[in-house]
Amino acid sequence: MVDHPRARKVADRIQQVVAQMIDTRIKDPRLGFVTVTDVRVTGDLQHASVFYTVFGDEEARQGSAAALKSATGLIRSEVGKQLGVRLTPTLEFVLDAVPETAAHLDAALLEAARRDKELEALAAQATYAGDADPYKKPADDEDDLDDDAR
Repeated sequence: MVDHPRARKVADRIQQVVAQMIDTRIKDPRLGFVTVTDVRVTGDLQHASVFYTVFGDEEARQGSAAALKSATGLIRSEVGKQLGVRLTPTLEFVLDAVPETAAHLDAALLEAARRDKELEALAAQATYAGDADPYKKPADDEDDLDDDAR
């Protein structure tokens, strides 16, 4: 998927058209709360991958995927009408993994914070294995002179 300026403009327009179609014209009851997150178009404008997320459980995701697959022809024809390009790109709907990845990263950050607090609590209770200052220091010469003078 190449990022040419024209391909980027076409991808942005496809994203707008698809989101509008899902919102207003597709009346499939299987279609859940779908958000179009990104569209990537090949450099020759022949193929477009539409990334989407679905709010809900796995059943809502599967139902929305089936509804989008059945409405692909209608969506593609509307994209062709509104784009005005010679060849209408084929559409492929891909479930975006961004929410799952974000949830996984949030869980990893919470686990790291929990471990940091445990380590901080252990460090607060820790004591030295030997002296607090394990380095030997030379004796002060002035103290030795004072002892000899007595």
